[in-house]
Amino acid sequence: MDKHPINDLMGTVMDKLRGMADVSTVIGESIVTPDGITLIPISRVSMGFASGGSDFTGKHQKDGQPSPFGAGTGGSVKIEPIAFVVIKDGIVRVMTIEPPASTTVDRVIDGAPEIIDKVMAIVDKKKAEKAEKEAAAASGEAFPEAPAE
Repeated sequence: MDKHPINDLMGTVMDKLRGMADVSTVIGESIVTPDGITLIPISRVSMGFASGGSDFTGKHQKDGQPSPFGAGTGGSVKIEPIAFVVIKDGIVRVMTIEPPASTTVDRVIDGAPEIIDKVMAIVDKKKAEKAEKEAAAASGEAFPEAPAE
């Protein structure tokens, strides 16, 4: 079976769009400021693509002769910067630059990194308190009494 011209047309357009929207477009190259802060840009990439074509036959076309072909195609890529990952002194934060979230789910997702940091701080504190109590018990010291009110 012969390869149809629309296949080549669509393949060329898709290759061009793919080249415009690679991983480095979504997660940009890191930028390090003179004071040691690392910024990593994050973008949203949206793509649109349409293609169409048709074979035309005419009254004077002979059997076995290929039909004339006409086609059109179009595509677009939209790249929107949406956030920066900010790394300073080993602490990672996401700084959004788009409008605030409008749905509850969006707000939860936006707040997740901060919530995780707070939970980890509580867990670390509990572990330190437990280790301190175990060390005191192992050395034979009495547990400190709670201050009287």
